[in-house]
Amino acid sequence: MSEMNFDYVIVGAGSAGCVLADRLSADGRNRVLVLEYGGSDRSIYIQMPSALSIPMNMPKYNWFYHTEPEPHLGGRRMHTPRGKVLGGSSSINGLVYVRGNPQDYERWAEQGAAGWRYADVLPYFKRAETRAEGGDAYRGDRGPLGTRYGTMENPLHAAWLAAAEQAGYARTGDINGAQQEGFGRMDMTVANGRRCSAAVAYLRPAMRRPNLQVITHALVTRVLFEGRRAVGVEFRRGDRLEVARAAREVILSGGPINSPQLLKLSGVGPAAELREHGIAVVHELPGVGENLQDHLEFYFQVACREPVSLYPSIKPFGKFKVGLRWLLFKDGLGATNHFESCGFIRSRPGVPYADIQYHFLPLAVAYDGSTLAKEHGFQAHVGPMRSKSRGWVRLASADPMQKPKILFNYLSHPDDMVEMRACVRLTREIFAQPAFDRFRGREIQPGAEVVADEQIDEFVRNKVESAYHPSCSCKMGAAQDHMAVVDPETRVYGVERLRVVDSSIMPSVTTGNLNAPTIMLAEKAADHILGRGLLPASDAPFHAPTNWREAQR
Repeated sequence: MSEMNFDYVIVGAGSAGCVLADRLSADGRNRVLVLEYGGSDRSIYIQMPSALSIPMNMPKYNWFYHTEPEPHLGGRRMHTPRGKVLGGSSSINGLVYVRGNPQDYERWAEQGAAGWRYADVLPYFKRAETRAEGGDAYRGDRGPLGTRYGTMENPLHAAWLAAAEQAGYARTGDINGAQQEGFGRMDMTVANGRRCSAAVAYLRPAMRRPNLQVITHALVTRVLFEGRRAVGVEFRRGDRLEVARAAREVILSGGPINSPQLLKLSGVGPAAELREHGIAVVHELPGVGENLQDHLEFYFQVACREPVSLYPSIKPFGKFKVGLRWLLFKDGLGATNHFESCGFIRSRPGVPYADIQYHFLPLAVAYDGSTLAKEHGFQAHVGPMRSKSRGWVRLASADPMQKPKILFNYLSHPDDMVEMRACVRLTREIFAQPAFDRFRGREIQPGAEVVADEQIDEFVRNKVESAYHPSCSCKMGAAQDHMAVVDPETRVYGVERLRVVDSSIMPSVTTGNLNAPTIMLAEKAADHILGRGLLPASDAPFHAPTNWREAQR
């Protein structure tokens, strides 16, 4: 068995691992190794923003996890895509850039993540970003990650925003700035017409350094311990088992499915589960793999009476024209994810801040490309943001090649269905506004006849989909929280020289898509790992609704 030596070994080249690879190797002093089971991200399907559904459906780039039968969804096994490629899920996601609500991070601190309030994390969001529209007190203009707005050329986006205002909702100038709540433009991780994944932004520039090595097609099988000190990892490359030793630390950045699986395979986790699979217990941590969270959403679809939707562009000749223009000029419909407008609202009075998210799309189609549009239409992806349901990731066996068992336990808490009913009724109200009069045809889905609670519940159970935001399965928390897996500096409790840095360490899921918060997590974690001073806290204020106790909007 061959052996190699580094200062830091990073497991996973996803949204977090790429950031760490760059930041930990930047000064040239540390020898850094990144191990990634997937391969290159050079494919045109990954780099072209509007082709986003294609790599998600390719086993070459996606782990293709599926849940156990979900008991509250009629036994459906839900697809849980995770990136298996340089850039991880940032190479196969929808390119949406949403930081979350500032109050999410106040909540993190209340849940035991000391030092992760909004004032603490905003400087790291800024450090990561170069916004095409320029920086300000909230947005960055010198970071590796390129973000930008879409062109909003399709008239259905303007109708969506106007209808929301007619329904009594606020317009916000920047959902990633002082005020998330309201309706406005949606940022995307696109730079120079191409997907700006974590691999493009962070990893590829860093790979020019002689002190950074990246090994692809390497499956890490376990963390190696001497006593309770992590000293390296064992990994499989082809038919060979190899060892990479870490003089300083091992950092797991495999994501919310792989990281808890690898901890358990390495003897860190719930003791009874480990013993059940014949794994020697290095340290009992009952929270490993628990607290799993996600966002559910459904597509509220309406037929369009005027031929202004994106429907022609998904036909063969339309695709050819879009693709050719993108290849030649890196612009046009191929250079956007088409989620160019959005909204964040509260589901009912008594909710302190926005708990429903909208992505608006000027096309009626399944997000993952599994069904094609049959006519002109438009849709809102809508779903609750702070589900009270909790799931888990557990071992199926001690074989690292066998996928773990996943159960989100979707809709197991009664409040979740209350919020889903609000999603149907509030969205229907927005689409009924005068701004859509010229465009509005029949309601394709859920259907105008779906009005009673029981009808909505049945529709949701049959049609709801994951928004692909699994998280929180190795949560960060205080030492006295027996379910916490890592401390506020991302160190795994009970062992030495081992950290987890990815979306699994979120104490609770944020309000929106997870790529931006995951990159922020890694930016801040890098400073903790290197032992340098943290960026000064921000004094930028943020909006908090004052009428939340008595009003929904």
